[in-house]
Amino acid sequence: MRRADWARLLVLGALWGASFIFLRVLAPVIGAVPTAGLRVGVGGLAFLPYFAVVRFRPRWRAHWVHYAVVGLFNVAAPMLLFSYAAVHIPASYSVIINSSTPLFGTLLAAVFLSQPLTVRGVAGLVIGMGGVALVAGAGSTGDATVVFWLGIGACLLAAVCYSLSGVYVKRFAHGVDPVGTAGCSQLLAGLVIFPFWAADLPDIRFTWSIVLNVLALAVLCTTIGFLLYFRLIADVGPARAMMVALLTPLFGVGWGALFLDERITVSVAVGCALIILSAALVLVKPRRRAPSPGPVRSG
Repeated sequence: MRRADWARLLVLGALWGASFIFLRVLAPVIGAVPTAGLRVGVGGLAFLPYFAVVRFRPRWRAHWVHYAVVGLFNVAAPMLLFSYAAVHIPASYSVIINSSTPLFGTLLAAVFLSQPLTVRGVAGLVIGMGGVALVAGAGSTGDATVVFWLGIGACLLAAVCYSLSGVYVKRFAHGVDPVGTAGCSQLLAGLVIFPFWAADLPDIRFTWSIVLNVLALAVLCTTIGFLLYFRLIADVGPARAMMVALLTPLFGVGWGALFLDERITVSVAVGCALIILSAALVLVKPRRRAPSPGPVRSG
């Protein structure tokens, strides 16, 4: 990988880690559904000028089904679930559990794509489950309530949704332009979420703090984040681009401690390390040894 690729990877990890901080700030104030709706709606609309500049043609008639499926499982459902979790659990917990996505992806790929489970994959799954259990157990001590466990469950379900979307794209939509998938799926996801928001319009008083957090979450973390991600996929391939899953929890936990004064316990730190290790086992493939040269023959 070039230095520019590493720079994009670091920036993407920082942005996606920060997204959980913005969620934690917004969701308890304006509600989970409005937070998800604003994130997806504003983020999707921000793709339109980019499409105009690069003269991108979405080809709606040919790909609308793919855009809709990805919009549901990769955008609408996870955004709603993470917004709900942000109301009830610390941002650091959400970002750590989100990094279990590659583990679910490995399991679902074995079921739906007939990809064999390797020893590394099984080890990653076991270690990852232990890490999630440690993180959840750390927060369950003391005055943990039912909504805490619902928040943990929402994060796990969101990770499953991301994995299902990845499996769908690999099996049915691998020929669709990834930039179109990112932008058009967000636009359709916004249409999916809007009726739920419109059915019970909240009384939101938009302050400058809320507006800036929404713009940061929608434009920086979502629109620009997706563009960076798909640029990485084009330049270094999907396997290396997925290494962002190893960086996101580190940035997310750091941002939570720095800006939200979230306390990082030993159990949470160990759980985070285990999940990162498990993702590394799944994502980082061992290098194959070059075949040794045969004996030199003379004469």
